[in-house]
Amino acid sequence: MALKVELKPHERIIIGNCVITNTDQRARLLIEGERTPILREKDILTATTADTPCKRIYLAVQLMYTSAEPQAHHEVYFSLIRDILNAAPSTWPIIESINNHILKDDLYKALRECRNLIGYERELLDDAQCGQGIRQDRQGNRQSARSGIEPPAQGSRAASGDTGQLEPRARRAGRCSAV
Repeated sequence: MALKVELKPHERIIIGNCVITNTDQRARLLIEGERTPILREKDILTATTADTPCKRIYLAVQLMYTSAEPQAHHEVYFSLIRDILNAAPSTWPIIESINNHILKDDLYKALRECRNLIGYERELLDDAQCGQGIRQDRQGNRQSARSGIEPPAQGSRAASGDTGQLEPRARRAGRCSAV
């Protein structure tokens, strides 16, 4: 079965061992062949853009997917997996799914599952930021109570819910509940 790919102007795609760059117009490609690695530019991570532990796992799986010898990247992959499981054991179900795809030699599905792992990592980091902001807010409240400082008057930034730098981005975006 053929794969239809539409490329935007100047978009790049990896097909096998080749990087193909589109010209200044949209292009449609019909790609036939079996088990040829194909990655669009938006799905490609580099060593520079793999700036979190889960993105580095994605990069390792990406290298397996595009390599003629995927086993060459297993040592790095399993080292990264051990590190993330030690830091965040709750990632195990997603990692197990990635591992199963790798064992079945379905590396594209493993790569897609890595996207879920990156999303989960983002949620964990957002939750950690929310928790840190909550602790900071509570510590500030305890200090105010000890020093006898009155809470801010109505209409001030803090009274309106804007606590400035102590409030994590996730809470400002509505992902964290106010305390």
